[in-house]
Amino acid sequence: MAMRSELRRWMPDLPQFTVTPIVDLSRKPFAHALSDAAASAQGQIEWALHGLTGPVPDAMKHAVSGGKGLRAFLAMESARLHGFHGQQSVSAAAAIEALHAYSLVHDDLPCMDDDDLRRGQPTVHKKWDEATAVLAGDALHTLAFQLVAQTGCPVNERLNLSMSFATAAGIRGMVGGQAMDIAAETAETPLTLDQIIALQNGKTGALIRWSAMVGPCMAGRHNDPLGVYGECLGLAFQIADDVLDVEGDAAEVGKAVGKDLDAGKATFVSLLGLQGAKDRAAELVTEACDRLSCYGDEAETLKEAARFVITLSLIHI
Repeated sequence: MAMRSELRRWMPDLPQFTVTPIVDLSRKPFAHALSDAAASAQGQIEWALHGLTGPVPDAMKHAVSGGKGLRAFLAMESARLHGFHGQQSVSAAAAIEALHAYSLVHDDLPCMDDDDLRRGQPTVHKKWDEATAVLAGDALHTLAFQLVAQTGCPVNERLNLSMSFATAAGIRGMVGGQAMDIAAETAETPLTLDQIIALQNGKTGALIRWSAMVGPCMAGRHNDPLGVYGECLGLAFQIADDVLDVEGDAAEVGKAVGKDLDAGKATFVSLLGLQGAKDRAAELVTEACDRLSCYGDEAETLKEAARFVITLSLIHI
């Protein structure tokens, strides 16, 4: 109690967004669970920004809009699988969506990928300016950590959740993967398949794996099949994105396509071929689903999510 009182002295609670209570913890179809999670996470973030005006808060709201909410869904569904309802897990769901949005805002900047379009909307630096984009990304980053610290689980588990969040977001996770990606652009030789897997396990996979592990972590379980499920899903997700870069249409995808090919970057498609990449994604989805057998029918919604990834339907991610 003393520790909690001390924490509250320097870290006041965020306003709490009211989520429709989930009292039965029953499994919902994927499409329903996905939309509920996306709306709940979006609502939590917007409520945290309630009353703030100006370019930076407006840019933050813009950055978190338009996504499908896959990471929020994984967080809330894995929590449900471990007996936690939406009110308990929504802060973790909002945290991962805020963190993901910050990474996209910075990734779109001219010093990184220099993209004009994201989720079918102008990127933040195009709608406002580069300085606003940097600040909005920074603010989303810090908001994410404030949100994850309010997840509805015991203090020790919340601390572990926050620490694993930092690892997934940092140099051993997303940032490290992004750094590898940037270095690869000027490397003398293209990346090998193993190097691309390592890169994508950080850049894309780390946050997806963390999302899938929210439930086990809230329950104090750190070695769980959902970890492998998340790793497989993260790689399948990236392969699907590489395929979209070849086969997709910018108007439908909501972002520029063909950039990897134009830049001569090594991707899953360039190394495995288009059909080989699709086959590998399907194998990863099968492995992800197999890992959930211990959960029985209750894991069917997570299996639906894995299958959905390779339908290439997650366009605005």
